[in-house]
Amino acid sequence: MRMGGMLASVWAGTVLSLAPAAAQELEPRAYSASPVGANFASVGYLHSWGALLFDPAIPITESDAKLNGATLGYGRTFGLAGVQALVLVALPYAWGSFSGQVVTTDTSVTRSGLGDMRVKLAVNLIGGPALSPRDFARAAPRSVVGGVSLTLSAPTGQNFPEKLINIGTNRWALKPEAGVSYNWRRKWYADLYGGAWFFSANSSFYPGTARRQQDPLPSLQWHVSYTLAKRSWVALDATWFWGGASHTDGGPAVTRINNKRVGALLAVGITGRQSIKLSYSYGASTRVGDDFGTAGLAYQVLWF
Repeated sequence: MRMGGMLASVWAGTVLSLAPAAAQELEPRAYSASPVGANFASVGYLHSWGALLFDPAIPITESDAKLNGATLGYGRTFGLAGVQALVLVALPYAWGSFSGQVVTTDTSVTRSGLGDMRVKLAVNLIGGPALSPRDFARAAPRSVVGGVSLTLSAPTGQNFPEKLINIGTNRWALKPEAGVSYNWRRKWYADLYGGAWFFSANSSFYPGTARRQQDPLPSLQWHVSYTLAKRSWVALDATWFWGGASHTDGGPAVTRINNKRVGALLAVGITGRQSIKLSYSYGASTRVGDDFGTAGLAYQVLWF
């Protein structure tokens, strides 16, 4: 049962991370304990719909978008200085349509192409010793597991500097994060994470000659999950992210973000080493950014 729970948790948010904005991620059980030497492969699909809420410096109103994304991912757990560590890699492909008014003219566009690749390294510093699968199955569950992680977003996505709407961001981004997971009666998990995205400049922003910089974007995540029978579990999720004001060509900051999202995830164990996940999230409060509803489906397999 513990192995099945581990299988269903590690990729809960990472493979479903093709969200319209980086801070909107919802990852329950991201720091749950796992045995070392586990390999994970996953494929996920997301469909998002809703509005792109631009800052006042960009003359687009009445926007609407329908986006799709498919993500391939791989991960592996390993020992690092006596504790459990995890490395994850995810590469998305996205396609979709956008419509809105530029000044007073109706316009619509479609885009398809690779998205920005993500690489994440997580280390469980508290309550997560490096254990083999056999030792992990025999060990008593830890009530508290705490860890740190570092996520890198690389500018591999399709980007046309002369166009405003793009799949890729044409910039690097780095997110350090710390989190804690509390296990109560082996069934309930409560998670709390705090981190912040830091962005490099996009030196060829629309119309291709502008330099756009974004301030750091802190975020908090809360999750409550319950383990069901047959290696399955369900989670309720929430995130709040704020800041991230943008600057173009060294100008003043434009409109800080202050948004909240909520969601839910169901992980179902098919076999001892296979699972599927269903997820849904929406913007509970949005000022500037992406006000999307997002539904996702993912399949993953584990081997040693």
